[in-house]
Amino acid sequence: MKIEIAAINNWLGKRMFLVVVTALILGFLMSVPDSPYVRYFLVVLFAYMTFVTALGTSLKSFIQVMGKPWIPLWVILLIHIMTPLTAWFLGNLLYADLPEMQLGLLVAAAIPVGVTSVMWTALTQGNVSISLVAVTLDTLIVPALLPAYYKIIVGQAVMINYTSLIIQLVLMVTIPSILGMVLYDWTGGKTAAFAKGIGGLTSKLALFIVIFFNGAFVSPAIHLSWDIIQMIAVALIMVVSAYALGYVGSLCVPNRSRDITMAMIYSVGMRNATCGLVIAITYFPPAVAVPIALLMLFQQPIAATIPTIFKYLDDKRTISPQGATARVE
Repeated sequence: MKIEIAAINNWLGKRMFLVVVTALILGFLMSVPDSPYVRYFLVVLFAYMTFVTALGTSLKSFIQVMGKPWIPLWVILLIHIMTPLTAWFLGNLLYADLPEMQLGLLVAAAIPVGVTSVMWTALTQGNVSISLVAVTLDTLIVPALLPAYYKIIVGQAVMINYTSLIIQLVLMVTIPSILGMVLYDWTGGKTAAFAKGIGGLTSKLALFIVIFFNGAFVSPAIHLSWDIIQMIAVALIMVVSAYALGYVGSLCVPNRSRDITMAMIYSVGMRNATCGLVIAITYFPPAVAVPIALLMLFQQPIAATIPTIFKYLDDKRTISPQGATARVE
């Protein structure tokens, strides 16, 4: 039975694009009322996904990365400096006469690292410790960084109560991560088998439910028009650029390996769009929320295509033009 479950989990892992797109489409088609209870439920699902992911990670490895956190700090620099510059360029190029759209892109570019970056890093055999440290450090930095950032781009201070955000991130990331890593070390790594079997399967189901609800929450804000079609294209460019920035940023890491590359791609590319949407709706005009809502359309599907792209490139490097197998470094 365990072998069959692991096989199903592995089969789904290779078809995450279909899982993600199906969840998103169903969310768009079905009307689901938002409520605090649904939000609490999603926090529980996020916590479970993080816990299962951490069951395959050593606490010692996490502490080692925390001791020399320059890669996660490099990730945060890319997120909060380079990505906003890209958003500023696109906003001025395409929406010179629409300040609210420019502001929406800038707000979208500044939101924190997404918790699901940890799960995607694990799914692609990335360095989960780097991803966890990046999320943890960003959680500590964001409350001080975002008010200053909004002061610069809006011209006035935006006082945001980050207490609930930090509490949610602690519940979704910090506590389940520590529990999972402690169990991994305590059992000598035996929990990894659970993470690859029933745990992995149920965490994929949790991800499906999270994406489904995100699709359901976003759909009322999207009304098809030429402006929306243009903004969809811009949102797609922003999401692709963020993932690409993570890859390019990994090229600067000495002696980089594939696991570091995958951790950086997902940590830089995956954002907490739900958090950004709440900030936009609460503190800015309604139009500012549109670019952030559209980001939610593309983040997960593109995340699911990245392993396929790497597999295609690996196959291309492995097979020479004459059909002979070449060595891959």
